[in-house]
Amino acid sequence: MLTNREKFIALVDNDCIQKSDAIVLLEGDGLNRYQKAVMLFNEKFADKIIFSGGITDYEYGSFPFSDVQPHILNTGVPHEAIIHEDKSLNTKEQAIEVIKLAIQNRWTKLILVATHEHQYRAYLTFLREVIDSGTNIVLYNAPVRNLGWFSETGWGLRFDRLEKEFDRIERYSDLGHLATFEEVIEYQKWKEKQV
Repeated sequence: MLTNREKFIALVDNDCIQKSDAIVLLEGDGLNRYQKAVMLFNEKFADKIIFSGGITDYEYGSFPFSDVQPHILNTGVPHEAIIHEDKSLNTKEQAIEVIKLAIQNRWTKLILVATHEHQYRAYLTFLREVIDSGTNIVLYNAPVRNLGWFSETGWGLRFDRLEKEFDRIERYSDLGHLATFEEVIEYQKWKEKQV
């Protein structure tokens, strides 16, 4: 029998995304995330890309918006389609600020883009904020794929970072910062009925 944690992993890894109001590109992992956001934009899943984050920490892979934006623009995404949420300094703050933006703009559907090892914690964090805000925002998972697990990135192996992400999931769950696996399962059931 599968645990709720295993069910959660399967749900995140196999989410079915739909047309949305915005693509949320989480800062981090160097230049490895923006291409996924651009691909979704070009496939017309949303007409806005929100770059979320205000950190500069090259050793940790947090490249600033000023480094990433030119790459996005070079793909043909228009300047006016890119929004920079620059207040957040960690995943919890990203969730708070992006959900605030969604509420202000009456967005009801968001596509969350992180790298595959970070997507689990990112989704749990964003879902906690959605639940706590009392909104009916639909969150879709679109993790970046095809990234090596055992290749050095400059800020660690993804395989090692995956274990650290699940350690953080346990730690931040104890603090109440994340949705529970059970809440994810119920939310996914609800989400499928919204399509």
